[in-house]
Amino acid sequence: MLMPPTPDVVIIGGGPGGYVAAIRAAQLGLSVVCVEMDKTLGGTCVNVGCIPSKALLESSHHYEFAMHDAKAHGIGIANVTLDLATMLKRKTDVVAQNTKGIEFLFKKNKITWAKGKGTLRKGNVVEVKGAGGDTTSYQAGSVIIATGSVPVQLPFLPFDEERIHSNDGALRITGVPRHLIVVGGGVIGLELGSVWRRLGAKVTVVELLPSILAGNDSDVIKEADRLFRKQGLDIRTGTKVTGGRRDRDKVLVEIEKDAKSETLEGDHVLVSIGRKPSLAGIDARELGLALGERGEIVADGQMRTNLPGVFAIGDAIGGMLLAHKAEEEGVVAAEVIAGKPTRMHYKSIPAIVYTWPEIAAVGLTETQVKDSGRAYKTGKFPFSANGRARTAGETAGFVKFISDAHTDELLGAHLIGPNVSELVSEVVLAFEYQGSSEDIGITVHGHPTLSESVKEAALGVLGRAIHI
Repeated sequence: MLMPPTPDVVIIGGGPGGYVAAIRAAQLGLSVVCVEMDKTLGGTCVNVGCIPSKALLESSHHYEFAMHDAKAHGIGIANVTLDLATMLKRKTDVVAQNTKGIEFLFKKNKITWAKGKGTLRKGNVVEVKGAGGDTTSYQAGSVIIATGSVPVQLPFLPFDEERIHSNDGALRITGVPRHLIVVGGGVIGLELGSVWRRLGAKVTVVELLPSILAGNDSDVIKEADRLFRKQGLDIRTGTKVTGGRRDRDKVLVEIEKDAKSETLEGDHVLVSIGRKPSLAGIDARELGLALGERGEIVADGQMRTNLPGVFAIGDAIGGMLLAHKAEEEGVVAAEVIAGKPTRMHYKSIPAIVYTWPEIAAVGLTETQVKDSGRAYKTGKFPFSANGRARTAGETAGFVKFISDAHTDELLGAHLIGPNVSELVSEVVLAFEYQGSSEDIGITVHGHPTLSESVKEAALGVLGRAIHI
């Protein structure tokens, strides 16, 4: 009987957390096998999430600029047309560039890609069943579970990816919808709703909670709601979806607000009410693997589970379902396995919404700080007072800081405006070093740049913003 291969690390899942963990483990001299059953590496983020959605957001933004905004810059563009097939092909090409890049990195770092469905057995044995039915077993020194998450479905509107879509199907609609109904006013719903609105669809967003973008700072939510409505999104907050069905080429969605019922008729529906951990190939009960209340794997700050030698990262352990969180957890797991004294720090993880204007945040909201009883100060600076934003014609939004009233330590930062997905990294660095608003406020920023708004908001906390 042949003994199974014995790599130092077997990673189940080749998404952002899994493939980054594989590369870091290989850098540390460990032998690595990464199990991925899809035809390409990269997981949900690269294949059907972050990367393709941002490709369409970028393309649709250019289209909207050409249609409506170029004339303000003295640029006349006649007969602007939409070639949706080319736009979708470009999205597919961008995804392929990324997945091929990950394959190259695997080869460069001598990582084995075990193509097939992985199943974790007791004793840290990982079985991989290939597409042809053949099975290979690995006796792993350590296992990292990086199986990601899947979208939550509504029982009366199950995904068919023809008319009723998850985020995956909503990226592959081959014609601009007449009326896209989006169930859920969170990040995915607003990003993809924005794509199709820009391309000409009527978009109705139905959100159960009193506001969109739950969990964000109230000032940001108020501004985002105002701007998105101005752009043309029909936003229905405090509204419950009570039923729905597909009728050939249309979908009927029943909603209720304030005891009043209504039926919305659309030709496409995007259901984006959240995601849940995927434990494909992981029989938690049989293995004795501890799970949390929402079915997520329980892991500590070093990504260890309750099973010896078994680690878990990314969406499978819940928390913020973000690719960059999963990546850092993958690095931590790999380094712990290699014997390094490291652990995760969740305080300084940014959250970003890639609508336009963009939204970015790190730390606590003002409500959270207020509820804690901690004395605090705030500073806010509008992009309308920033010279670079004016030159670009992108003056909506602001930068807001929250700091401790006594020590000036930064507690929260909330940005809505142009390119804030890039601007927030400066703030995250300050948070990582337990910086103060003064640290950012006395740092020289280039002029004219959007980043000056970050400096001015920090100075605003100190009561001495210059340009407002």
